[in-house]
Amino acid sequence: MKIQFIGAAHEVTGSCTYLEIGGKRLLVDFGMEQGRDVYENARIPVAPGMIDYVLLTHAHIDHSGLLPLLYAGGFTGEIHTTDATASLCNIMLRDSAHIQEFEAEWRSRKAQRKGEEPYVPLYTMADAIGAIELLRRHKYDARFQLCEGVEVRFTDAGHLLGSASIEIWATEDGETRKLVFSGDIGNLNQPLIRDPQYISEADYVVMESTYGDRKHERPKDYVAAFANVLQTTFDRGGSVIIPSFAVGRTQEMLYFLRKIKEQGLVRGHDGFPVYMDSPLAIEATGVFIHNQNSCYDEEALGYVKAGINPISFDDLQLVVTPEESRAINFDKRCKVIISASGMCEAGRIKHHLKHNLWQPQNTILFVGYQAYGTLGRSLIEGATNVKLFGESVQVAAQIKQLPGISGHADVDGLTRWISEIRNPKRVFVIHGESETADRFTAHLINDLGLRAYAPYSGTEFDPIADEITLEAVPRLVAKKPGQKANTVFQRLLAALDRLTKLIRSSEGRTNKDLAKLTDQITELCNKFEK
Repeated sequence: MKIQFIGAAHEVTGSCTYLEIGGKRLLVDFGMEQGRDVYENARIPVAPGMIDYVLLTHAHIDHSGLLPLLYAGGFTGEIHTTDATASLCNIMLRDSAHIQEFEAEWRSRKAQRKGEEPYVPLYTMADAIGAIELLRRHKYDARFQLCEGVEVRFTDAGHLLGSASIEIWATEDGETRKLVFSGDIGNLNQPLIRDPQYISEADYVVMESTYGDRKHERPKDYVAAFANVLQTTFDRGGSVIIPSFAVGRTQEMLYFLRKIKEQGLVRGHDGFPVYMDSPLAIEATGVFIHNQNSCYDEEALGYVKAGINPISFDDLQLVVTPEESRAINFDKRCKVIISASGMCEAGRIKHHLKHNLWQPQNTILFVGYQAYGTLGRSLIEGATNVKLFGESVQVAAQIKQLPGISGHADVDGLTRWISEIRNPKRVFVIHGESETADRFTAHLINDLGLRAYAPYSGTEFDPIADEITLEAVPRLVAKKPGQKANTVFQRLLAALDRLTKLIRSSEGRTNKDLAKLTDQITELCNKFEK
């Protein structure tokens, strides 16, 4: 039995853990890195075609975003997750593939004008659809047998619609160990979705630490704090632009805006328009409505029972087409624009920033985590000029953060979550910036008396022997490669994995076919070794 830590080790994004149990190979999450890449990640130790199962905690791209690349590399196993997560992945992975293809096409046009080679997308829409077809759906709290020696249960993590902590009962050679993967643990008292549910027993725990060294600043009233930003901005003739994650945070903002409007908390600007400018967010909102009975909290269900949609209201305008999106910036009224992506790295929000950042009457309101290296992080940290579509744009608008609106538990919430688990043998701390992960690990050791460890990528652990069998050392990324080199090389590695699977499965073919394949591989090697 083996656990190998691959992604989100001393980093926040790119979650991935590799397991071997009784001859079966599993991944828990396979996410995309977002923002600055600090440490080199170990490669998954086997080709994608040799992986039997993926267990997916939730749909956010930093947990699910490389599943299409896994499929492109030859993975044909099953991806097990909750009902709502499968529905969200159905739209989010397609959207991610669309962004990959669109940006590759745009960059290729620029490269061609310079006489450079074209860009290649990390994966295609066909890859995303292939991965989506491998999704298998499960209800919360229903324990099921994944395969011989492996049983699984998904428990509501309260982070995002459908998000889950994963309980795994792993048996090998008559020995059973219970492994728990926290996923992203939700904040308490979030709008719409339930609080995280707690787990009482585990031998080994792998848990996140995003806010493991700080407490959230909590305004006494989220709605009042939000309304104050709107009131102040509208009174000076400006608009509020909200970079928001299309799935989760956008729906929460709609919930707050409904309350603000029905309670009349913004005075003198009745009927102010709210633009939801994200086709993905519009589709995701439909998934929220479809899963309201299994995922909504009591307050949100109260609206539903009264026949009210808690995430819709008058003056909400859904924006689908690019033409409709461009038209928003010709609306001179005080307004709210909610647009993805939440870290300002891609999508329509970049266009809205280009049109609004330089105007001092406007407010750019951040309502979610901003990773290192992202445009959103630069704005929060006081950038005075930023590059948008190759142009330098002055930052004159007010830059605000709405404290407390976080989908992640803070250090108190994380402490409460792990404290509910009785006497785990070890706790492995991942999914946090390096210093944060180390501080939270020290907190678990010094304040809670737990055996805790923050592994670097590549670290291996044997749950049967209760032993770290390989302690990896950190390997800093000397220089983050450009998208072109990065994506093409990852596609090359995926092709290698696919070729490896083909070769391993070729035993039993005719000698003629084997000789032909060998000659073609040799010819290819000879060509590129020159």
